[in-house]
Amino acid sequence: MSKIAFIYPGQGAQVCGMGKDFYEQTEIGRQVFDLASSLLGFSVPELCFTENDRLDITEYTQAAMVTTSIAMTKVLEEKGIKPDAAAGLSLGEYCALYAAGVMSEGDAIATVRQRGILMQEEVPVGQGGMAAILAMDAAAIEEVIAGIEGVEIANYNCPGQIVISGKKESVEAACGKLKEAGAKRTVMLNVSGPFHSRMLTGAGEKLEKVLEPVEVHTPAIPYVANVTASYVTEADQVKPLLVQQVSSSVRWQQSMELLLADGYDTFVEIGPGKTLAGFMKKINRAVKVLNIEKLEDVEKVAEMLQQ
Repeated sequence: MSKIAFIYPGQGAQVCGMGKDFYEQTEIGRQVFDLASSLLGFSVPELCFTENDRLDITEYTQAAMVTTSIAMTKVLEEKGIKPDAAAGLSLGEYCALYAAGVMSEGDAIATVRQRGILMQEEVPVGQGGMAAILAMDAAAIEEVIAGIEGVEIANYNCPGQIVISGKKESVEAACGKLKEAGAKRTVMLNVSGPFHSRMLTGAGEKLEKVLEPVEVHTPAIPYVANVTASYVTEADQVKPLLVQQVSSSVRWQQSMELLLADGYDTFVEIGPGKTLAGFMKKINRAVKVLNIEKLEDVEKVAEMLQQ
């Protein structure tokens, strides 16, 4: 019997048109988008389905991504496809919280809208930066950047892909040092802030206030927290970890290794793109990774899971 984990991508995977068929062709999908619109005070379908500049702005991106992925998840649930565990990369952790029964769809959507605004406002545009470091061992990267103030590891994505974050000039300096030390490539990312760095600590502290009234439940299934790469099993663990997550490293590779070690052999990536499937190929090529991007994918996944 397969052990199934639902996994959710984060910011950067968004694309115009995401979730449109779920909205137009399923009642339950439409309900999620309409709920988001009523909670946020603007049209989420318009944000997701029409060409616009807002979709790539953090304060809008986060709510759009979570709405889309939760709509997809609810359609899967309606088909009887349910996970044994869940995890999400950065922003995607809120979708995992929904999948694990920890947070309602409305609370997840409303919370990430505020999270996006807080992260956008915390550091003025241009002061922070992020870069992907390719084909270099994580320990070697840690050693090089230890001597550079204002830069740290934001994401442990997979072997050969680490993301660093911090003050823009520090990140640029680190890229030069890492190239000298043997990194195959360093790529400055087109992002609006130094996410998952200590520069975002204030945003996390403000998020704590946003989370205060939000109702959280004991996870119905295990979900893996980004901060610790370990299972969260108690409701009182949830909010402190979400606060820390804003300014802490995302331990995605370690999170996937935990699930693999515990026998999870089928991963369903829910949301636009195949970013997490790409990471998994570098973590463990042997496991099955299925993707839900379009409504037609739901039937394909249902058939594959029955085999």
